[in-house]
Amino acid sequence: MHQQTRRPGRQKADKPSPIDIHVGSRVRLRRNMLGLSQEKLGGAIGLTFQQVQKYERGANRIGASRLHDLSQVLDVPVSFFFDDTDPVRAPAIPAGFAEPAAEAFDADPLRRRETVELVNAYYRIDDPALRRRLFELARALAVGAERPEAK
Repeated sequence: MHQQTRRPGRQKADKPSPIDIHVGSRVRLRRNMLGLSQEKLGGAIGLTFQQVQKYERGANRIGASRLHDLSQVLDVPVSFFFDDTDPVRAPAIPAGFAEPAAEAFDADPLRRRETVELVNAYYRIDDPALRRRLFELARALAVGAERPEAK
């Protein structure tokens, strides 16, 4: 009797791979940085917004050719999706092959929509002096919040 062999892979009920979650979070981060909706991004690469949602959550894996398409539309190299470097912060110390927990991606304030919107609004301020004053105000407020007597 000939048994049909299956490639080893993820079962339907299994949790997404931390790598799939990371790649998806990078797609979401870049899409938000460019101000694209899931619908527009999907349309640009021939997908529905639901499929883009699944990619961004890591629920569906992104194949090599699709990742290439995404890199073209989002105007980043393919390596961006695997990079641990935050686009706003300095490079992090590499953790070797260790994979951070999936919750860490959602907890990072740099991946929140609010942060991306704040950064976009900041850079829409045309007057450099006004932008600098806003930056100094935010920095002063943050320092004030760190002092124990301020709480």
